[in-house]
Parts: sequence; C-alpha cells; structure tokens
Amino acid sequence: MDHPNTIEAEMLVREFKKGPRAVDGIDLHVEPGEIYGFLGPNGAGKSTTVLMLTTLLPPTAGTARVGGYDVVREGPQVRASIGAALQEAALDPLLTGREHLQLQAALQALPRDDRASRATELLERVGLTDAADRKVRGYSGGMKRRLDLAMALVHRPRILFLDEPTTGLDVQSRTALWDEVGRLAREEGVTVFLTTQYLEEADVLADRVGIIDHGHIVAEGTPDALKAEIGRPTVEVTPAGEDGRGDVEEVLARFGELVPSSRGVAVRLETSNESGLAEVVRALDGAGLRVANLELHSPTLDDVFLAKTGRSLEGHGGDDE
Repeated sequence: MDHPNTIEAEMLVREFKKGPRAVDGIDLHVEPGEIYGFLGPNGAGKSTTVLMLTTLLPPTAGTARVGGYDVVREGPQVRASIGAALQEAALDPLLTGREHLQLQAALQALPRDDRASRATELLERVGLTDAADRKVRGYSGGMKRRLDLAMALVHRPRILFLDEPTTGLDVQSRTALWDEVGRLAREEGVTVFLTTQYLEEADVLADRVGIIDHGHIVAEGTPDALKAEIGRPTVEVTPAGEDGRGDVEEVLARFGELVPSSRGVAVRLETSNESGLAEVVRALDGAGLRVANLELHSPTLDDVFLAKTGRSLEGHGGDDE
C-alpha cells in the first residue's frame, strides 16, 4: 500500500458537459507531512481538483490516490483518512461551537466518553474557548473559519484539505489559522493540501507550491526555487547627483553584474544573495559616495505567477469555479 499520508494523481481530468476541461491531465505527488500550496486564479481548476481528491466529484479520466486509497474505488476509506474545510462552511446558526464539534465527533464515531474532551481541546486550539457556548449565528467570519477547521480535525485525520481557508479574513484571524496549520504539519505530521489566492499565504506556509492555469499545472517547486527561476535579488542605488553615477557603477560592479534600470540615473546590481547588501553599503560609504535612495528587490511568487501565466494573481477574490 502507498504511504498513508500521501496524495498522488496521474493524468487527472475533469470535463463538464458543454464546457472546457476544468482540470486537464494534471500529475501530483504530495509527500507525508508536507504543506502543498495550490495556486491559481478564479476558474483555474483548484476547487475542482480538491473535489475530486476528496471524492466529492468523480474524475472524467486519470487516477488519484489519497492516503493510499483510490478516490473512485475506495471512497469510504479516503473519507475516513482526510479532513476537509472547503470554501463554504457547513455550519448551523442555531448550534453553538461546542455543539458543532460534539455532533461532528458523534458522526465520526468517536467514543462517547471522548467527545466532550475532544471538543474542548479543539476549541482551545483554534482560539474559540470564550465563544464555545455562543450560537454560531453570532460568530464573525474568522471565527466561523476557525470552527470549520476544528471540525475538520475532530477525527485526527492524516491528510487535511483546505480550500481557500482564509479568504475574507482579517490579518489577525488569518495569522492564527496559519499558525495552527503550520503546527499540524510540523508537530503531528499531517499532510496539508492548501488552495489559495494569497501569495503571501503560500510563501509563508507551503513547503512546495503548484501553479495551475486553465486546468494545467504550469509550475511546481519550492517557493525559493520558483523565485530563483525568475531572477536573482537586485540592489538599486540612486546617486545623490547625476555626476555620481559613474562612481556608483564602479563600486557596484565589484559585487556582481550590472543590469538595466528603469529609474533614470539609478544603478541596478544583480546579486547572488540578499546578505551582500551590507557589503555594498559599506563599499559606497568607504568610497565617500552620497546616495539618494538604495533598495533591495527580491523576486516574489507574484513575479513567478506573472511569468508563468502572463497575469498577476494578487488581489483576486471570490469563488474558484
């Protein structure tokens, strides 16, 4: 049997009637305990992929195995192995947070004696202890998302699917959810499949990211490796006066390759690492050169997404499909 914490897909396809292929032959391999970030704009195929991997939508073609089980032939075993917090939280406004978790524990067949303690443990973990006995209709959006995450964790799943879990949340709620997801992977070895439109989220959390566009995975790798493909960090120095440009070029040329700058008299240096900035500053100071501005530019995942798809992802929102 495959490792119980892996996610694998081979030539996975989902085609809807009278429509394009939402997912068009993708391959995936997510390692045990890995946080895999799945990036893409609206309609790229992110949520359709998650629905297939969680057995909620059958593939048109291809194969997928989650937790060592085939998503088509062994659906019950897959569902027993995973937790899922999808875009729409299925919460009853008339139940309290504690009642939601105890109900979920019963549905997951946890022993009766363990249900109350498990609910209390998870409420504390996601920061809802004070609101545990309030009806969910009075919860904020961030509180509902955290309760949804807690419900997905009731049965201690080995694999967790999170479909845009922080869309619409404030910074504090988003950071709290990030902390919990990171802890699950780091301390409990949970494999996390995270779809997101927030590039910062993928950069902070993900061990690897895959970028999907028009149903195809167009790039995959660690955030650092993908950013390195786009370009190295650059230092841009603007002399205090136009007559100082030549002297600044002479100093910066000692540290790497000079590249064109779009900022008039500014001099741009491509460097092999960000730690060289201090040496550049010391060299400019040692030469007695005055500068009007000095900036370090590092490639971002937004640069990667722009290079791979021809458009920016930052700022997109809403549902996927």
